[in-house]
Amino acid sequence: MSDRINANGILFNLRIEGRDGVPWLTFGNSHATDLALWDGQVERLKDRFRILRYDTRGHGGTEASEGEYDFDLLTMDVVALWDALGIARSHFVGLSLGGTTGIELALRYPDRVASLAACDCRCHATPEFAASWDARMETARRDGMEALVEPTLQRWFTPSFRERNPPALEKVRGMIRRTSVAGYVGCAEALKRIDCEPRLFAIRCPTLFVTGDKDPSAPPDLVRQWQGLVPGSCLALIDDAAHIANVENPEGFDAALEAFLDPTQPKRL
Repeated sequence: MSDRINANGILFNLRIEGRDGVPWLTFGNSHATDLALWDGQVERLKDRFRILRYDTRGHGGTEASEGEYDFDLLTMDVVALWDALGIARSHFVGLSLGGTTGIELALRYPDRVASLAACDCRCHATPEFAASWDARMETARRDGMEALVEPTLQRWFTPSFRERNPPALEKVRGMIRRTSVAGYVGCAEALKRIDCEPRLFAIRCPTLFVTGDKDPSAPPDLVRQWQGLVPGSCLALIDDAAHIANVENPEGFDAALEAFLDPTQPKRL
């Protein structure tokens, strides 16, 4: 069941599932998606965790604020939700924008993050990466989100997946369309300014980096470099997947995530 909570100045759409009396697990969605991104993972994990998933500011059913967003704001959104729900500490799984949000949470609020799975995300915005958002933001402002649907799918998924999985693509199309222009542009401004690479050494919680082996936005060579800067962290490469690895190869993604979250398995630190 979805719920609505006021936190950090806006109304958030969220969903709480799973058992009582077990550790919390929070999911953060990617840019231009919503909490439905995690349907498959929640179904597999809801018997082991109390799960919070929420729509990022300006995405899905969560209100947008006008202007540029940054990771100060996006991390405070999560902390405000945790405070409103009485969550003292949580595991965090985020993809793309959500993954970078998780990294910033682990750096800024280390006592609140039990472990981190940072998936298909970046730790640094190169000039080329930052510049790539300008045309997309202008398209959103001028033509609305519909104009971004098909170009986004082409970046996010491999050609073979797009041919084989029309239902999955239609679900993602719906999430892109539900993203507000203000939320898309606001979060794009945050993505243009990613700059957590110099601080990665300070992450102390168990950390797993995940990326698709064909992800053009978070390519394996770069993610491997960033993972090497986080003491004791691990890396999982998901075969035959581009940017939205949990949708394109859910079997490989779920296996890596469940092994990481298994309390009986030692975590490298």
